[in-house]
Amino acid sequence: MLSITDPSPTAPCPAPFNMAQYVLSAGAATPDKIALQILRASGAERWSYGRLIAAVRGTGAGLLAAGLQPGDRVLMRLGNTVDFPVAYLGAIAAGLVPVPTSTQLTAFEITRIAHEIAPALVLGAEGVALPDHTAPVLAQADLHKMQDLPPCDWHMGSPDRAGYIIYTSGSGGSPRAVVHAHRAIWARRMMWGGWYGLTQDDRMLHAGAFNWTYTLGTGLMDPWAIGATALIPEAGAPLALMLKRFDATLFAGVPGVYRQLLKEGRALELPRLRHGLSAGEKLPDITRDAWHAATGREIFEALGMSECSTYISASPDRPAPAGSAGYPQQGRQIAILDEDGAPVARGDEGMLAIHRSDPGLMLGYLQDSTPDLPLLGDWFLTGDRGRMAADGAIAYLGRNDDMMNAGGFRVSPLEVERALASHPAIHDIACTEVTVREGVSVIAAFYTADSPQDEDALKAYAAENLARYKQPRLYRHRDSLPRGANGKLSRRALRDSYRAEGA
Repeated sequence: MLSITDPSPTAPCPAPFNMAQYVLSAGAATPDKIALQILRASGAERWSYGRLIAAVRGTGAGLLAAGLQPGDRVLMRLGNTVDFPVAYLGAIAAGLVPVPTSTQLTAFEITRIAHEIAPALVLGAEGVALPDHTAPVLAQADLHKMQDLPPCDWHMGSPDRAGYIIYTSGSGGSPRAVVHAHRAIWARRMMWGGWYGLTQDDRMLHAGAFNWTYTLGTGLMDPWAIGATALIPEAGAPLALMLKRFDATLFAGVPGVYRQLLKEGRALELPRLRHGLSAGEKLPDITRDAWHAATGREIFEALGMSECSTYISASPDRPAPAGSAGYPQQGRQIAILDEDGAPVARGDEGMLAIHRSDPGLMLGYLQDSTPDLPLLGDWFLTGDRGRMAADGAIAYLGRNDDMMNAGGFRVSPLEVERALASHPAIHDIACTEVTVREGVSVIAAFYTADSPQDEDALKAYAAENLARYKQPRLYRHRDSLPRGANGKLSRRALRDSYRAEGA
């Protein structure tokens, strides 16, 4: 049996189509329902669907009145406020193409992006680095005033036209501009049952900032598209208290957020919460087990990428078997390929690939001179490696560029990390291949703990849990492990730091 799935048929994206109109259409039927609550220890700021829709369409009208034309790109340099998603949807409503970016980017970094995307307008918040570029800058205060303008018309058109641009995390060496079509939001419906278990009665709390694409998608766009309520905590708000006080039924975050909530080692009383959701990086089994012990609730994990969002996940209706990331979401066609692009036998390792027909797949990279997707035959290569079980469950084996070579054997860092994470003294761990001298590389383990551990004892523990070729040959204590703004572990940064130390 080959490692390829047959997608079940799904309804095609309607045409003509506008992503913002679709996201807000369920809420338009219930204008008085709360669409968004911004959570603070002192209370909450509430936005009804009626208020949200008016603000989005007013912003769209203001951007058009400023002289922008459908298809123009808008570079977003806004902080963690509700102005961010309102401007994002307002631009899309008017047929513009927003480009959300992290406020942590420096002037040098954002200038490179601006020259790459050639924006017609920059939305700039005070204190956020702006690009050295000829595009005019609209201050956040002036942007905010647009929310009270009469509404723009929805700019309807082909669901295949460019809707928004996001940047990859740069795991391949340099961030790339990913162009998504309006239809990408329609494809996210596959996550409602395939990952979230989402209903219109849910209250989704996402532990991320407004200006993070994970929050935009999972925390805001998806709940709004089904008519649910989104809960976004203010920076620094006590998450455990927010989850309980505001009756969250779903909770989404990266593994680091769950670790932080579990830090005190006490039970968490969350009577309304059904389950948690995790994405961004592999959720360690030890964190999953600790969460279940503290809350009595499960965490359902998803695997995805900027180019297609999530496409493999566990869900309440179909939990992931032990050792797997879950199943391809209903409607996805996924394969595990060999180097020639042919599906491998089930149980064999290979490259994870998504069929080019997937409605959530990007239009392409902006930097590419050709609009064609980077394909191997009809398959888009994700850069991840995996293994498909007989029942279709996918085991995630790590990135191609993170795979380690030990004596000719390819070793997933996740497998080694999973085995060592249960060591009683280790808080966090990451493994990668490092060069110790010219022509010689070994597996290295970088870990956090209250104090440096005896290396011989760590090696003995590894020997009890891993085949010899998988065991790290050196261990390095760190105060923390390098992670990006989105919480993803950077093994590249670990390799670079080891090289810089010269040891």
